[in-house]
Amino acid sequence: MSLRKLLSAGLLVVAAVLHAQQLPDDGPLTLRPILQQLGERLLHGKTGSIVAINPANGEILCLATNTPKGADVRQAIGKPQAPGSTFKTAQALTLLSEGIVTTDTKVECKKGFIDGNIRVGCHEHRSPLDLKNAIAQSCNSWFLVNFASMINDEFMYDSKDEAINTWRSYMQSMGLGGPMHIDIPGEQGGLLAGADYLNRRYKDGWDGKTIWWAGMGQGDVTLTPLQLCNLAVTIANRGWYYVPHIHQTTTNQRYLTQRHTKVVAEAYPPVVEAMKMAVDKGTATSIRTSYPICGKTGTVENPGADHSAFIGFAPMNNPKIAVSVYVEHGGFGADLAAPMAGLIIEAYLKGKLSKSSEAKARRIGKLKK
Repeated sequence: MSLRKLLSAGLLVVAAVLHAQQLPDDGPLTLRPILQQLGERLLHGKTGSIVAINPANGEILCLATNTPKGADVRQAIGKPQAPGSTFKTAQALTLLSEGIVTTDTKVECKKGFIDGNIRVGCHEHRSPLDLKNAIAQSCNSWFLVNFASMINDEFMYDSKDEAINTWRSYMQSMGLGGPMHIDIPGEQGGLLAGADYLNRRYKDGWDGKTIWWAGMGQGDVTLTPLQLCNLAVTIANRGWYYVPHIHQTTTNQRYLTQRHTKVVAEAYPPVVEAMKMAVDKGTATSIRTSYPICGKTGTVENPGADHSAFIGFAPMNNPKIAVSVYVEHGGFGADLAAPMAGLIIEAYLKGKLSKSSEAKARRIGKLKK
């Protein structure tokens, strides 16, 4: 829609951003008012963002943000933060592609993992879990152990430097860690630890256990909500994406060129199935519905209350929308970010919210975080 229509629809924040770029008032844009308005309602009183993308063409459908000073698009595209457990999807794809794990690989987890003086907590679930259930139940132990195994694998890799750089190259191929050069100014990259960075930071040496927090999306990894949404796009498409953009009729080949990840094709089906399991019987059952949603929750540890995160797409096959939600100090991903994403997906696929969903949207909109 055009800048003029954005203004008439009350989408003042996005319109102001675009006006600052001196874009023509009648230039067609990709934002959907129903999603933008809903996103802004849901984020009222919170600090965070909601990003939605059409997986088929990279068009940005929603770019809703809020901060204590009001909406700020940089919250979505220019503020890298730890992705938390949403990142476990990218980890699983990488570990499967490199042959470090199979879908049958299991790890014991009894409310966490202990190694010497280090204890990493995890919520209670049955143990051991295979890959699909580790994603669906968001098992920290599974991802810490297997990520460290990749970095310390002296048979597969000549050195830890080679191992971590191989890992990093997979992540970069999914559009993570660096600017994707979208058509909105202010985009930032993030952090994906490579050998050079780690050798500078840990001058006394490092190994897989030194950095294993990255296995669960903490530590030496930060991403923007835009990148998280693009990760969902790559999974929805089973290995490809277009650079996200907000202009509908762009002729710039940057936004018309299909980009492929390094992930092997065989890795996507089990991860997609695991994300559906997360909604059907895992950490995201709050958004289970009649049409198949695939998702992954994230609860991001930090000083103060945890951040609430979620990525997902729907339907499971022939996906029409991919979403990321990131709310600072929002608590468990399952409790806030996932329901918000579920409402955005419903509004897009159904064209409106049901009465019960509208009531849920009002309740969430009244929450202060």
